[in-house]
Amino acid sequence: MADDEAAPAPAPAPAPAPAAGLKESIAALYDECSGPWERLLSDHIHHGFYDVGEDASSNADHRQAQLRMIEESLAFAAVPSPDDPKAPKNIVDVGCGLGGSSRYLAKKYGAQVKGITLSPVQAERGNALAAAEGLSNQVTAQVADALQQPFCDGQFDLVWSMECGEHVPDRRKFVSEMARVAAPGGRIIIVAWCHRNLEPSETSLKPDELSILKRICNAYYFPEWCSASEYVNIAKSLSLEDIKTADWSENIVPFWPACMKLLLSWKGLTSLLTSGWKTIKGVMVIPLLIQGYKKGVVKFAIITCRKPGAA
Repeated sequence: MADDEAAPAPAPAPAPAPAAGLKESIAALYDECSGPWERLLSDHIHHGFYDVGEDASSNADHRQAQLRMIEESLAFAAVPSPDDPKAPKNIVDVGCGLGGSSRYLAKKYGAQVKGITLSPVQAERGNALAAAEGLSNQVTAQVADALQQPFCDGQFDLVWSMECGEHVPDRRKFVSEMARVAAPGGRIIIVAWCHRNLEPSETSLKPDELSILKRICNAYYFPEWCSASEYVNIAKSLSLEDIKTADWSENIVPFWPACMKLLLSWKGLTSLLTSGWKTIKGVMVIPLLIQGYKKGVVKFAIITCRKPGAA
């Protein structure tokens, strides 16, 4: 459910300088794992959305759950329907992966969509998939940094980011860049892994929680984790409006056993063995994600807001 009044939290401190080679490591990870992911699952490199308690291991249509994730996100952010004159026509997909969301949004809204990713392999494959679907005039992907977007101020009426923020070392700059490229009245949607919100009496997570998150970071090239309330506070500090957040952790948990079932199949095992160590290491961390979720420290959140101005 929506949480318009997030628990108060200290103003975010400046993010530490990223480790040397962080962007290169992230690019290398997705250069390596995107092909196996597409072959095993789909061209959407993000989680599916399920009803709470649903057994997804027996459901072969995981791509449909990934499309549902997009639709649930649009609905939560109250993005106008395609037949509404205020429907988005210029969209940026920040952390576009193989462009699954880009192509879906382009077809849904008849919109122009520009995607950015750190991975040259993803950008090339995303453009090839757009061409195969006859969308080259609507959808493009390029290699670019979410913290330094190559776009003009106020260019997009929908700024979309699906499971990208986990890799960003400076969340304030991340949200600030999305606000910069958003048109007045434009909507911003961030769907991201977070850690739990701190209690008012806490100044940090517990040592065992930090240990779990650090091990996940090492496998996926995440910088330090943040909470959904930190995103909310950043949005408030940037004078963004209509800020909402929700915890969708229970809605994505069925995706993990479904992935493990695929990975343990003959096709999955052969794909893994021919992919590379970064991909294998990421798979080995899935049990840690499950453990973090069960301990209540790993959260899957949506944060939405709107840039002030004419809608």
